[in-house]
Amino acid sequence: MLCWGNTSFGQLGLGGIDEEIVVEPRDCPFFKGKVVCEVGCGLRHTAFLLGDGSVYTCGCNDLGQLGHEKSRKKPEQVGALDAQNIVAVSCGEAHTLALNDNGQVFGWGLASDGQLGFTSVEECTRVPRNIKSLSEVQIAQVACGFRHSLALSKGGNVYSWGQNKYGQLGLGSDAKSMTSPNVIQSLLGIPFAQIAAGGAHSFALTLSGAVFGWGRNKFGQLGLNDNNDRHFPVLLKSLRSQRVVYIGCGEDHTAALTKEGGVFTFGAGGYGQLGHNSTNHEVNPRKVFELMGNVVTQIACGRQHTLALIPSSGKIDSFGLGGNGQLGTRSTCNRKSPAPVKGTWMLNNGPSGPSAALSDGGQCFCVKKIFAGGDQSFAHYSFSQNSILLDVRVPDPGKHIYTLNPSVIQRWLSHAQGRLPQEIAKIPYF
Repeated sequence: MLCWGNTSFGQLGLGGIDEEIVVEPRDCPFFKGKVVCEVGCGLRHTAFLLGDGSVYTCGCNDLGQLGHEKSRKKPEQVGALDAQNIVAVSCGEAHTLALNDNGQVFGWGLASDGQLGFTSVEECTRVPRNIKSLSEVQIAQVACGFRHSLALSKGGNVYSWGQNKYGQLGLGSDAKSMTSPNVIQSLLGIPFAQIAAGGAHSFALTLSGAVFGWGRNKFGQLGLNDNNDRHFPVLLKSLRSQRVVYIGCGEDHTAALTKEGGVFTFGAGGYGQLGHNSTNHEVNPRKVFELMGNVVTQIACGRQHTLALIPSSGKIDSFGLGGNGQLGTRSTCNRKSPAPVKGTWMLNNGPSGPSAALSDGGQCFCVKKIFAGGDQSFAHYSFSQNSILLDVRVPDPGKHIYTLNPSVIQRWLSHAQGRLPQEIAKIPYF
């Protein structure tokens, strides 16, 4: 695992190092030999999901966002989740959500706006607790905004809870902060592939690539050609023809990845985080032209910076705020257009073979997954070009809602008239 950016609270997991910022990718020794499936980045804390279903956290713990009382500077296991096989994590400003393999959601950290989904009124919860009001529902995905939370159920419903100051819950302008999950009624019956949450804005992406956004829109981060907040989900007509397959959200900006590997960004651009070689805000989705000619397979948004992975060259491009080293360019300057993250990168599945040694004795990294949030960035790597690369353009069945596949339909159609026998009626929908 490579990491770079702000580490003043220990959020990079590097232990008690002297530096407060790391300006180029550095190997995190803790993760040697471990498989990291997901990284959730809060404002000042980080959660790591390992391949064995365990969760480790590090960084600021003022509000219980680590879920343990151990060291803050290096990753420590969240012991309260020992009995759970966790499959997803997400971090807000100071709260954390974890999803287990049975579709149950656990939350901890700051609770002041109801973002943990508990009806109790504590300021914070320092130990992970199950969100009981979702226990009858199988959840497929969770996403944390700064002070609000979203969940997508296997049945296709989108739930929201927490702060609603800007309409980020999608429940209407009269809805105050919600302490328990509510179904967003206006999205009922739509088959969703992904949910995403920014500082105070939210998105849901359908299986067919339609994009719905709601919440704060001061900088145009909803991509609706204006700066008006939305209290109900609105369809982004401007992206309708682009076949969007993934949405990433920063504090006040948004990035969309298309099936062809193109990137569109919109919202706040004051630090260059949109990658358009300017500091203008964009109220409409605009293609990042400097990434054209490359097929991008992953994007990740930090608070005010953006990362893009280009497997054909093996490199990561970054742009936006750089003051805490989060761009990985060996500089603390902001970048208004994509610039390569420093490192010796190996292209994925390229012709040169899996050699990872350099003539100067250094190492060559084959990046598999990228993550960003707060002012920190991470890249999970392998020394082999032939290991599996995460491509968010390819659907992950484990994170999807129930869908009918062709073989199920064919078995139904081929059955004679009359009642379906149990062995056909109970076929899983995946």
